[in-house]
Amino acid sequence: MPTMLWALLSLQQVLVVSPDGPYHTIGDAVRAAPVGAVIEVRAGVYHEPTVTIERTVEVRGQPGAILDGEGARSLMVIRAPGVTVRGLEFRNTGSSYSEDRAALKVLETRDCSIIDNQFRNTFFGIYLQAAAGCVVRGNILEGEIGREGGTGNGIHAWTALGLTVQDNTVSGHRDGIYLEFSRHAVIEHNRSEGNRRYGLHFMYSDSSRYVGNVFQANGTGVAVMYTRHVAMRDNRFQDNRGPASYGLLLKEIADAELVGNRFGDNTTALVADGADRIVVQGNRFDHNGRAIRLLASTADGRFLDNDFVGNTFDVVANSRRIRAEFRGNHWDRYRGWDLAGDGTG
Repeated sequence: MPTMLWALLSLQQVLVVSPDGPYHTIGDAVRAAPVGAVIEVRAGVYHEPTVTIERTVEVRGQPGAILDGEGARSLMVIRAPGVTVRGLEFRNTGSSYSEDRAALKVLETRDCSIIDNQFRNTFFGIYLQAAAGCVVRGNILEGEIGREGGTGNGIHAWTALGLTVQDNTVSGHRDGIYLEFSRHAVIEHNRSEGNRRYGLHFMYSDSSRYVGNVFQANGTGVAVMYTRHVAMRDNRFQDNRGPASYGLLLKEIADAELVGNRFGDNTTALVADGADRIVVQGNRFDHNGRAIRLLASTADGRFLDNDFVGNTFDVVANSRRIRAEFRGNHWDRYRGWDLAGDGTG
């Protein structure tokens, strides 16, 4: 490591927050910290007003470091670039119907890192507004117990740019992960399970991709809406059941790719409504009520090399004319003849 970098690291100031001091609250340490400092939060339950971070620092929690809102408030707000928050437990924000109350808010800044935290019994968990280049990784978010209207979204992004959401576990919220008016997002290797409405809700968020996620037993399923150029690869859509439930809804989107996903045990696995020029390739649809519901509003789709096994209905359409290409798919219900002996009936 270069000598200058070693010197800079050795000068990095560490402020310790502990019930025994020298700083008794996180807020006091944040106000005292210079740019580039580390605020080390030791084990304890901290009841304090909402912590606002307005300069570039790292807040690092040791095991057992808990910021508790006592059911009355948001817990932390980031307004500075390059802030890192890791290793804290956020809990008990309480519900609010007059504000977007969140455990951790990131407002109009960039390059934040929210890593390996726990969020328990919060309204919104992580809320990003007009944030760019932020990373949300390795967090556990468990929402409030109650009805859908009694909780916000687990990870909520509005007008975010270049957001990475990776390796998080989200449950018990209204929507597990919610993106609106956000571009160039990467959503990968998350588990979103048991949320009241959607495991993932994705609106007006072009040029994004989600890869290797598990969306299981959510109230309705996953919805990708009003969006262009989305890649959906190697995800699992599982156990989304109910009269209005589906694994994945594609509504009013264009030029999307669904490759290598698995849809299992859903009432309806995939609904395509106004989904133009979609490519659905190499996916597995197994033991769903309806594997694909293809509406007449969808045009020029390509369904290639998919595997249909054990579904009650493989493809259901609401029109006699389907404007889509089906080629190279395997249908376990097929009872025709392979006269050429080439594996194709």
